Amino acid sequence: MMKTPNKVSLLFSVLVIFSCSSAVSAREHDNFLQCMSLQSNNNTSISNVVYTPKNSSYLSILNFSIQNLRFETETTPKPLVIITPVHESQIQPVIYCAKESGMQIRVRSGGHDYEGLSYTSEVPFVIVDLVNLHEINVDVEKKTAWVQAGARLGELYYRIAEKSRTLGFPGGVCPTVGAGGHISGGGYGTLIRKYGLAADHVIDARIMDVNGRILDRNSMGEDLFWAIRGGGGASFGVILAWKLELVDVPEKVTVFTVARTLEQNATNIVERWQYIAHKFDKDLAVRVFLRRVNSSQDGKRTIQASFQSLFLGGVDRLLPLMQQSFPELGLRREDCTEMRWIESALYIYGLPLGSLDVLLNRTQANVRYFKAKVDYVQKPISKNGLEGIWKRFYEEDAGEAEMLLVPYGGRMDEVSESSIPFPHRAGNLYQIHYMVNWDEEEASERHINWIRRLYSYMAPYVSKSPRVAYINYRDLDIGVNNKGNTSYAQASIWGRKYYKNNFRRLVQVKTKVDPSNFFRNEQSVPPFYSWTKNGKYDFLGKCYTLLFDSYY
Repeated sequence: MMKTPNKVSLLFSVLVIFSCSSAVSAREHDNFLQCMSLQSNNNTSISNVVYTPKNSSYLSILNFSIQNLRFETETTPKPLVIITPVHESQIQPVIYCAKESGMQIRVRSGGHDYEGLSYTSEVPFVIVDLVNLHEINVDVEKKTAWVQAGARLGELYYRIAEKSRTLGFPGGVCPTVGAGGHISGGGYGTLIRKYGLAADHVIDARIMDVNGRILDRNSMGEDLFWAIRGGGGASFGVILAWKLELVDVPEKVTVFTVARTLEQNATNIVERWQYIAHKFDKDLAVRVFLRRVNSSQDGKRTIQASFQSLFLGGVDRLLPLMQQSFPELGLRREDCTEMRWIESALYIYGLPLGSLDVLLNRTQANVRYFKAKVDYVQKPISKNGLEGIWKRFYEEDAGEAEMLLVPYGGRMDEVSESSIPFPHRAGNLYQIHYMVNWDEEEASERHINWIRRLYSYMAPYVSKSPRVAYINYRDLDIGVNNKGNTSYAQASIWGRKYYKNNFRRLVQVKTKVDPSNFFRNEQSVPPFYSWTKNGKYDFLGKCYTLLFDSYY
């Protein structure tokens, strides 16, 4: 009969495991630093961008780009080394030495990864933080821009506006998001209905592959170029820079935000919005924020729907469009403000209008704990369904939760699902972005459980077979890889939710460019492996295409 271990033996076991783990980490750490010293040919400049826990600046460098306090706790796994290269060439020895010492690499451009995968890992790892690679070169005549991966979106918009009042870029609304990760996941903002995704406008790129080679579109080939525009660059190498095609915007745009509570007929207005928002003129995008507020009438809790819009034109053209298409909202001229497109970047994100310099801020003002999820809606949700959402927002654990409804249609209906890896195009009325925020670590479990319950409730109303998701709103709840190598079947659990049928081609590209699966994380695209007779993985080599097709 097996004996139950006592507390002393359990404690001893834990201490032994911890000691062994620490010893392994220390050995890998020392091997990596020694390798870096040799590979850098005694170049003292590399030492200026290497940080270990012994450096006084280590924690400040680590925490500078952390945008979710869930991953800034004492128990969060920390990197053994942080590298902040000031030149692309300083990344090559990091890749070589990480392979030699058995460490993983996590690449961080802005730190907005919802699950912290760009700066955390359960195995020994080094962070390559691209914070210093943020050069932006705008060519107004050619309507293009080269943007290094560490540049923030706010910086990009600012540099475009410095040179032109009539050029913009269809990226996200948060100015501190890094260009490297945002665009590699697809990326979208208020110009989505007019111009589609950020990744739709990439015309060249620079990436460092697993062998330390720097490749552009011509040398990487069209398969890899396809994969990194929406397939998540971290699976394939280190994204260094993007060449972007800029888009035309008018001298004058119009914005508005109109809020309606349940007492002001919000349920009926939201229901109506579902039927028409995707059919609006391409120049018009009206998104909806749903949140719990206190009623101005009696102070009781109610639900507020805030309809926020960017219109690519003046108010005189907007008002007739809204009156014809969406009279239920009751938009008035005094609700609208005309401004430059660059000013709308401030307005949409809730920054004060005035100096554009705020777009150059590289850190977010209010970093909190949060958990987020995403869904896609193909059929309008009934009033009963909406009222079920309101009921859950009244729960105490909802805290400061919100849902954002982003309309589709327009350009998104015109691009093929396989044009780039991002597949969520025609057939979607809108996207739902769920988020719950809180301020105390002790409250994490109950708020995360709340958003998971809401997500479960929404299952009948959203996409099915699979219930799809968006890689830029990463969610580890939908499935994860093994810590080592992962089978195609296991990775498909989450892979098809992000990429649908495009996941197959992503795995093929990965198998060609990184067969050893060096660039990996909990939701990285794996190469295709088969099982050997002794139960171990075996890379299929040159035969993978034929075997992959028959397996699939």
